[in-house]
Amino acid sequence: MKQSLYILCLFVLTLACKNNTKTTSQTSEKKETTNQQNVPNKVIEVASFKGEQVTGVTVSSMGRIFVNFPRWRKNIASSVVELKENNLTNSYPNLEWNSWKMGETLPQEKFINVQSVVSFDNYLYVLDTRNPLFEGVLDAPRIFVFNLETDELIKTYILEKNTYYPDSYINDVRIDKKHNSIYCTDSGHPGIVVIHMETGTSKRVLNEHVSTTAEVSYLNIDGKKWVNTIHSDGIALNSRKLYYHALTGYNLYSIETRHLHESENNIEQYVVLETKTAAPDGMIFDNKGNLYFADLEHHKIQYRQPDGSIQTLVAGDAIKWADTFSIYDGYLYFTNSRIHEATGDISNMNFTLNKVKLPSEQ
Repeated sequence: MKQSLYILCLFVLTLACKNNTKTTSQTSEKKETTNQQNVPNKVIEVASFKGEQVTGVTVSSMGRIFVNFPRWRKNIASSVVELKENNLTNSYPNLEWNSWKMGETLPQEKFINVQSVVSFDNYLYVLDTRNPLFEGVLDAPRIFVFNLETDELIKTYILEKNTYYPDSYINDVRIDKKHNSIYCTDSGHPGIVVIHMETGTSKRVLNEHVSTTAEVSYLNIDGKKWVNTIHSDGIALNSRKLYYHALTGYNLYSIETRHLHESENNIEQYVVLETKTAAPDGMIFDNKGNLYFADLEHHKIQYRQPDGSIQTLVAGDAIKWADTFSIYDGYLYFTNSRIHEATGDISNMNFTLNKVKLPSEQ
């Protein structure tokens, strides 16, 4: 009897030890997973610009880095520059193109107010709003196209009169090789402009439509109201759809690109409300179908996966109005334009270009 009782106790004790080992192992695995999820992604500073508010960035397929500085103030040293080693910059394509000053006559081939630069197929597309200081369009907004092999201008797309307004601020650019077209958002007067690359003709779509119009008149950043009304701004393109978003808004919309080229006028019926997001500025897709955008109000960069889930790539003080994105060699490049902070004298402020590893590279 005593021997049987001893065997029974030994069995219970052994079983308890096994259960304790399993529980400890599960707790350890859960803790490790949590720690991995909370490891902050490292933001690497690529360049810093003191007193010069950078907005746009693009990295070519050969690794050449270009940034632009909009003429939101009178004294802009250069509108477009190429980054060289040791944080040096060269005016692109040369000083002459960047030499225009406020009050001078309007030359056809000088930068007036560059808002965006986009590299595509070894060409650099430079979007000139022709609207310095947000005081109104001086002449037709345009896109200058430079051959990056020769650094020479090869084409200028000038918007036709019925495709922009006096208060237009043509904001961002995407190139659609499939339809041989360029798409631009207008953040000053809500709408999207479609340019046919072969003919140079342009048309305006979704003008003052709910999907291109700002939803709110301010954002809440660091406990303060940033008061402004910015319409269709961020734009991104995948193989089938054009995605776009008002800056002061929380709705991400899309439309199949084929509908942008149909002759019918009522394309509004094809607009899709994709999802609710944070208020962003620029947007971009990677080759895995992830859509990157900023959460301006909470100093984050997020991405929407193909399954619709939204993840945070990076967050914290290193994110100061992540404005524009470009992808190269496993990194997401982004500018910190600090728009919510740059309300007066910016001569002592630093504006940065940074990069962070893509999720697949971490």
